[in-house]
Amino acid sequence: MSESHTFQAEPAQILLVEDNPGDVRLTTEAFEQGQIETDLHVVSDGSEALSFLSRDGEYTDVPRPDLVLLDLNLPGKDGENVLEELKDDPTLRSIPVIVLTSSSADEDIARSYERHANAYLTKPVDPDEFSQTVRAFEQFWFSVVRLPPAEETS
Repeated sequence: MSESHTFQAEPAQILLVEDNPGDVRLTTEAFEQGQIETDLHVVSDGSEALSFLSRDGEYTDVPRPDLVLLDLNLPGKDGENVLEELKDDPTLRSIPVIVLTSSSADEDIARSYERHANAYLTKPVDPDEFSQTVRAFEQFWFSVVRLPPAEETS
């Protein structure tokens, strides 16, 4: 696909909520190798994620993410709680949330969709497969899907 087919004028803002440094590195590298220009913001726990999304404290000047990549297994407030709080907040619920986790358990998948996750991806163990998964995700979410317009805050 050539650049002329890309409708994106500015880099896609992605919030990665992940506490595993290896997975953060793999995700970052996969986005760097991708076709879509992205700004990847990383937080390592659920409380930080909610502060980032609410632009509280040290996060007052961060951009509103176009999309959230959320691990379920986080220290402190876990990914399920983050997903539930995010989707319960009328100012944040339109942000698509993709669960990207190592769990392939049916109950985790079901609970994530019950809490209104937009997609559920199981992290491949193999680094090359992981990178391919992130690039396929990137291509789909930023070239095929129409994301909701950014909401202006007053």
